[in-house]
This record gives sequence, C-alpha cells and structure tokens, in this order.
Amino acid sequence: MSTAATEQGTRPWSRRAAARGLQAGPGENATDAGLIRASLADPDEFAGVFDRHSDEIHAYASRRLGLDHGHADDVTAETFLVAFRKRHRYDLDRPDARPWLYGIAGNLISGHRRSEVRRLKALARTAGGAETHELHEEERSAERASAAALRPVLAAALARLSAAERELLLLVAWADLTYEETAQALKIPAGTVRSRLHRIRAKLRRHLDLPEEGTP
Repeated sequence: MSTAATEQGTRPWSRRAAARGLQAGPGENATDAGLIRASLADPDEFAGVFDRHSDEIHAYASRRLGLDHGHADDVTAETFLVAFRKRHRYDLDRPDARPWLYGIAGNLISGHRRSEVRRLKALARTAGGAETHELHEEERSAERASAAALRPVLAAALARLSAAERELLLLVAWADLTYEETAQALKIPAGTVRSRLHRIRAKLRRHLDLPEEGTP
C-alpha cells in the first residue's frame, strides 16, 4: 500500500469517506436505525454507522477479493457512499444495518466477480493441496474455512459455484449472517435462503467429492 494511502495511519477508504464529512460518530448506545434517522436531518450522524461497520465490511471484501489492486478498499468506500446516498430508503424498523450494508457490498463485489474467480483459481493452484479425506474431516463445508487459510481444493470448489451461489453461501459462512439477515441482504424470503443454501451445500460437497449430509 502506498505511503499516501497509509498517511498518519488512516485507511484509504476511511480517508475517502472523511473527505465527504463521514468522520466522528455519536454515542455508542444508539442503534444503526437511530443513527440513520438522525442523519436525515444531520448528515454527519451517518459517521456512526461507518465507524461501527467499516472494518467488518472491509474484512469481508478482502476475503472475497484479496488485498491486491485495492478492490476491497474501493468496495468498502463505495458501500458507505451508496448507503449514505440511499439512507432515506432504509427501513427504520430494523435496528441493525449490517444486512443492508452487506447487500450493498455484495452488489459491488459482483462487479469484480472475475477478479474473485481468478483469485480462487490462483489459490487452487497453490502447492500441495489437501487430500479429499482431510477436507472431509476438517472442512465439510465452507463455513469452517477461513479465507486466510483456504485449502486449494476448497478454493477450486468455490470458484465453480455461480456468483449468486457464492454470494449466498459466503454471507452465511464469512459474514456470519443469520438466514433472516441473509434474506434481508439479498431481498429474498428467508425460506428461499434455506432451500438455496441446502442446494449450494450439496453442490459444494459434490465438487469436493464428499458424501451427502447424514452419510457416514
């Protein structure tokens, strides 16, 4: 990362947001919905949402796209700028804005899907790889795989999923959203999340040559 990007220890996406007035946040006890409501009258109040969630969104974008080329920085900055511009549409009955922010971030990440697939394929080509039976014991599904130590064969399997399948799976696996929160992020019914996730997990197990759930 360049010297300019790390000037005074400030993250580049934070600097971009700060340049637009998203700097200091209010008290810690307000809900996200409360901050967004307040920001409709005083835009600076939206800084609290940025302060709370920017690191988490950046970590997710980094897992998906890597730290090279600045894609994660761009996605994080743009996520909060889009959220800021669309804050008047936010459902104020939902106190936690994380699903909404992840939904925005996911849409932006989809614009880099070729970069994501290239990264997964590059990880799949790393030396050694894991034997299938080791995956069966240690990583039956992507939920237990950290991006930092993604096994080559699992990376290859994730690359073979469609962009929509990968998005749904990783919102649960890496963003740690509930089914209901994932449904909010993707704007689909929670029941649809459950059924699609079941099919995606089955597809992933086939890619990994693992037995179906419930098979000894």
